[in-house]
Amino acid sequence: MANPVADSRSNRAAVQATNDDASASKLSCVKKGYMKDDYIHLFVRRPVRRSPIINRGYFARWAALRKLLYQFLSCERDAKGQGNAKKQILSLGAGFDTTYFQLQDEGKAPYIYVELDFKEVTSKKAAIIESCSQLRDKLGATASISRENGEVLSDHYKLLPADLRDIQKLDEVIAMANMDPSVIQDKCVLIYLDPDSSRSIVGWASKRFSTAVFFLYEQIHPDDAFGQQMIRNLESRGCALLGIYDTPTLLAKENFFLDQGWQRAVAWDMLRIYSNFVDDQERRRIERLELFDEFEEWHMMQEHYCVAYAINDAMGLLGDLGFFFPKDEHHMPCSPSQPHHHEGVEGDERTSHQTS
Repeated sequence: MANPVADSRSNRAAVQATNDDASASKLSCVKKGYMKDDYIHLFVRRPVRRSPIINRGYFARWAALRKLLYQFLSCERDAKGQGNAKKQILSLGAGFDTTYFQLQDEGKAPYIYVELDFKEVTSKKAAIIESCSQLRDKLGATASISRENGEVLSDHYKLLPADLRDIQKLDEVIAMANMDPSVIQDKCVLIYLDPDSSRSIVGWASKRFSTAVFFLYEQIHPDDAFGQQMIRNLESRGCALLGIYDTPTLLAKENFFLDQGWQRAVAWDMLRIYSNFVDDQERRRIERLELFDEFEEWHMMQEHYCVAYAINDAMGLLGDLGFFFPKDEHHMPCSPSQPHHHEGVEGDERTSHQTS
């Protein structure tokens, strides 16, 4: 469990309130045409109009994680040529995320989708799902919803209350489904926990999932002027980034996974992701949506956020999953037997044998 000093700097209620901020930011993007989401408005009480730089930043995060998720869901055949693996998604600190309902509409929903968050959050989400036929009808006739317990249980979707630091509870959740192959998603969740708790969660996941990818969206570079201001702003709201000094760089993010037993890991900052991974056509489309002149601040902001992912691939299913390099680099994602030709360069793929 987190220590009392850590909890005193990072107020639980304040961290949970970031869920409301994220939902409002997503709705702002949707209203401006950055992305489609027919459900997020059901979770936002007070819509707000975000600035162009916030809209673009939220879009970049959404586009990167959604592209990685689509890659996972489209992986059809393992190393033996066998297909039709039942895929699962485990969302840590899911908040009011609506991805499951969107994937249902797109015909891409996984076999099992599990969302975990504090009971205060899951109770609110369960109540909204129960009261909105638009959401409830997608769960099937046998679904059970408990506002009091903060639970939604259906054949393919499960919303459950959990303190992520309680590893025994995580094991109980996973026992509800065969969770290989799996995606584990974390969008600015572990970084609010103390480093020991984060390592325990990531290490548990590595041992528990033999074929899986763990996606992480977090802040980096706390030591420069922009990073220090970012941290002060969050701490003033009671949201201390308890884990940022433990993994302050892209290389540290990669080693964070590898040290906990994951086979390979990659971390890119959001500026590189926006330029080299987000689809060109989509990037050009959204850049025409609003007048934008905050380029210097945009570059600094995106250099202080990253997406990292780690892969275990016992089934040989995930060889083509990951960031694709620009065409002029003539490079595709590596398998564990083909280490990257820029070994050790921050932000390039690293395998467990490269940390020695």
